[in-house]
Amino acid sequence: MRIVVPFSADRPKTRLGKVLTPDERREFAAAMLADVLAALGGVDRDLDVTVLATGPVEVEASVVVDDRPLTTAVNDRLDTAPTAVVMADLALATPDALEALLDSDADLAIAAGLGGGTNAFLARDPAFHVDYHGASYRDHLAIAREEGISVREVDSRRLAVDIDEPADLTEVLLHGDGAARDWLVDAGFELDVGGGRVEAVRE
Repeated sequence: MRIVVPFSADRPKTRLGKVLTPDERREFAAAMLADVLAALGGVDRDLDVTVLATGPVEVEASVVVDDRPLTTAVNDRLDTAPTAVVMADLALATPDALEALLDSDADLAIAAGLGGGTNAFLARDPAFHVDYHGASYRDHLAIAREEGISVREVDSRRLAVDIDEPADLTEVLLHGDGAARDWLVDAGFELDVGGGRVEAVRE
């Protein structure tokens, strides 16, 4: 089974700019990518994993550099089924959560992000194509209906949490156990529970 992991190598995680420098964002993004690849490596099946990066990146997986817009780059890799696409910022992903997606027999198994995006999917029908903008999860369900393909919506908190905003760092510190959490701790981040709501703060 083909797995594509899109990764922004040049300007990753710009919305974390309030709490991380550009170099720190690159390091943290690389740590999250490592966590996603580790989770995929723990899946009990043969996977052909490719990192679809906007620039060179050193990882223990095949890398294809493609600096075109995400929609175009991903659609060019959906001509062979089955193909799964898993975003590189799913720092809480586990092998079990990914297995739940990859075990589906539906033409399209799809996991939503908390903000309405599409965090992961498995397409078994080459008629499916992506359109990444706005509430892409809703758009992808509409595309599936238009193409007449069966859909399974995968309800997974582990796959729903993508790390885009400073508030998302709290989830990594609370529930993560991999390279991304280690990076945050080493960078001085910790949990603050003093204000009645758990927050990630920097020492």
